[in-house]
Amino acid sequence: MRIDILTLFPEMFSPLEYSVIGRARQRGILQINIVDIRDFSADKHKKCDDYPFGGGAGMVMMPQPVHDCVNAVDPDRQALRIYLSPKGEKLTQKKVVELSERERLLFLCGHYEGVDQRVLDLDFDCEISVGDYVLTGGELPAMTLADAVARYVPGVLGSGESTAEESFSSGLQLKKNHLVITFWNILSIRVRKYSRDWKCPKCLFRDITPMWQNGEWNGSWK
Repeated sequence: MRIDILTLFPEMFSPLEYSVIGRARQRGILQINIVDIRDFSADKHKKCDDYPFGGGAGMVMMPQPVHDCVNAVDPDRQALRIYLSPKGEKLTQKKVVELSERERLLFLCGHYEGVDQRVLDLDFDCEISVGDYVLTGGELPAMTLADAVARYVPGVLGSGESTAEESFSSGLQLKKNHLVITFWNILSIRVRKYSRDWKCPKCLFRDITPMWQNGEWNGSWK
């Protein structure tokens, strides 16, 4: 999969170079291309914003740099072009799975008070929102969407069951997790404090037996 991200602040995307996403990029499973919109501004000062028509607070991203940028990156319109916008369709896990089936995606990160509507109507296919709250720009939503979609790309995660068995995929809430360990100090602290009421999780029985039997403490404290 290829994901192109158009932004005024490319430095913000360094987190995508690490962890699961970073390793997938290094192995060539996932391609994420960060593009600086300012490089396509016709203004000699690389200006990309201007005052909104009719006045009002804030600035609006100009159509010229965005138009030239998106068509330089995707000249044949092969990508699904998405504008990260608070007024867009709310992101759900179902939508994430749908987007993951695409070979190529392109995200536009808005900033200031938004983007000139004319370039959105001309060059973009849809708008997506990551939630009903306000952020300073579309960079964090773009990273959120890229991370969520990338997890469904074959080979990105260590196990194919990691996405198939997730709680959001089945409509259930997240389960509680316990490490498979022999014993842990914080557990002994909890048991010492709540020894009369606290029951040992069954998933830990095999690792701390014979100190635990039938959910009751039979060991001695040192």
